Amino acid sequence: MEELLRIITYIVCISAFVGANLAWLGWVERKGAGRIQRRTALKEVGPFGLLQPLADGLKLMSKQLHVPRQADRPLYMLAPVIAMVPVLMSFAIIPFDEGIVARNIDVSLLMIFAFASLGALAILLGGWASRNKYALISATRAVSQNIAYEIPLLLTAIAVIMATGTMNLSEIVNQQEGSIIRWNFLRLDHSILMPVSFLIFFICSVAETNRAPFDLGEAESELIAGFHTEYSGMGFGLFMMAEYGHIVIGCCLTTILFLGGWHCPFGLFPGIHWFLIKTYLLIWVFVWIRWTYPRVTVWGLLNLSWMYLIPVALVNLILTGAFLKVF
Repeated sequence: MEELLRIITYIVCISAFVGANLAWLGWVERKGAGRIQRRTALKEVGPFGLLQPLADGLKLMSKQLHVPRQADRPLYMLAPVIAMVPVLMSFAIIPFDEGIVARNIDVSLLMIFAFASLGALAILLGGWASRNKYALISATRAVSQNIAYEIPLLLTAIAVIMATGTMNLSEIVNQQEGSIIRWNFLRLDHSILMPVSFLIFFICSVAETNRAPFDLGEAESELIAGFHTEYSGMGFGLFMMAEYGHIVIGCCLTTILFLGGWHCPFGLFPGIHWFLIKTYLLIWVFVWIRWTYPRVTVWGLLNLSWMYLIPVALVNLILTGAFLKVF
């Protein structure tokens, strides 16, 4: 009975946390865009526009979900659901503090990467099932982007796994206990390129979430609205919620693998508050990047990964192995 209550409590807490983040990160996005572009952002619905996400949610749920006549209906309806499933599953194994985790699994890092791969599948299914040539082109571009950036992302994660000797996210954080010099992105005893690994991992996280300047899966100036052109109502809403969910997951992983998780930079008063502070600071960087840098070309985007990030990530992996062998 106690275990059942624990599971129900975690389900409720995770659902509330995910729902709040996916709703109000849209508010943060639009307020940040307004501030950066020197224009008025949300302010009409509630104080400072804080109730705008609720109004948007009600609007999306009330709109008709129109299925194009030529679409593959089962796959068309399934794609947005597949986009949301890995988001909810990943939050169940992310440790927010010592003991604050729904399931502490030894291969939790591997499971998150496995769930994340479903995001590209959802985009491909959404574009293909719509039977819209622009949506299909957009979906294939998004998949090529995901393939290109998953490689350096995994290579840098493997370097961290080699250095810590575990794929358990809680154990990776515990090995960074202490002041900031113990955090993995500054642990030069693991590899002299660990700060570069942190930068590569973060860049790949931005690319994996299809955010500008890596939003080639949408590219509204070239491909209408991208892979979700034919989606309306909550079909569109689920794709947008999944995007924000992947942003939170990417920032949580970056915090866990490189920034000490819930540990304080000064070695004092560790806790979930430090985890959330680091995570939301990284989320703000996502917003800042989107509204600062223009979209790059397709070949420029792919060349960045294949010609620069992958070779550097490979060198880092080799150096990490050498350092661990020698020292």
